[in-house]
Amino acid sequence: MKAMKAAGLLLGALFLPMLTQANAEEYPSRPIRMIVPWPPGGITDVVSRGLGAALTESLGQQVVPDNRPGAAGTLGVAIAAKANPDGYTLLMTDVPSHAISASLYKKLSYNPLKDIEPVALPSRSPLVLVVNPKYGIKTIAQLIEYAKARPGEFAFASSGPGSITHLTGERFNRHTGIKPLHVPYKGGGPATVALVAGEAGMYFSCISAAIPHIKAGRLTLLGITLPKRSPLYPDTPAVAEAIPGFDMGCNTGFFAPGGTPRSILDRMHAEVMKAVAQPRMKELLAANSAEAAPYTRAQFKDHVASEVRAWGEVVRAAGLKVD
Repeated sequence: MKAMKAAGLLLGALFLPMLTQANAEEYPSRPIRMIVPWPPGGITDVVSRGLGAALTESLGQQVVPDNRPGAAGTLGVAIAAKANPDGYTLLMTDVPSHAISASLYKKLSYNPLKDIEPVALPSRSPLVLVVNPKYGIKTIAQLIEYAKARPGEFAFASSGPGSITHLTGERFNRHTGIKPLHVPYKGGGPATVALVAGEAGMYFSCISAAIPHIKAGRLTLLGITLPKRSPLYPDTPAVAEAIPGFDMGCNTGFFAPGGTPRSILDRMHAEVMKAVAQPRMKELLAANSAEAAPYTRAQFKDHVASEVRAWGEVVRAAGLKVD
């Protein structure tokens, strides 16, 4: 009897790798839900739709973006964190907001580092400082002068309390000494629309959402949050020229619920990197002043952990906390 049991265990050990490989090869066998915790219009939404279409072709199953905005992205991320880690619920969200949430919220229903697994970084791009043209502001110096003369009156928009656009604005305000009124919106798209409508005066926007309005003259571009000037906008100063080290970005990451099998994580990393190398995705990213980051899964995971530490310092310095 013992010999038969031992033989059974041996056969199981021999066939387990084959079964695991077979399961990995069968994935996916049904549509995949890709949660986007932001409303339509921002770069996360734009990239997720382009990537979803590319992955649908390569995987042979529908990859369907599901917009679930609210609470600076944390509502949608919470849905992903609590989902069955079987590879059929995935997540696209911007890395800074995801990292900020780790220290901003007192009672977050998930752990950003343990409950959400980094897979790939398909898009990274800078923020831009834009203002409504009605104010006649053409430079950062003019903006500072105008806002200082109107503390609490001149307003700055954000994509939500604690978002990257909010904290970038707060960091800019502290360094320049201005005290504008903060007006939060439910995402980058609504914030941009509000700025164009004149509901606010300034906004640190993801560049993709601002470009069409800049070109049409509906917004005035004052600065870009890169360490140095962008070749795309050589006449636009980097904000770092006024505030050394001012380097922020709208990096859109691809994630999965914690506990998702490694075989699926590796498969999706490979599929995402293959997708962003396609001409259509390259064109979409370039049109939004973005590019893919050639990170391995391990490198992207380290990047997310580094962002959590860095933004935690910003949140603590600003004395911000959300219940």
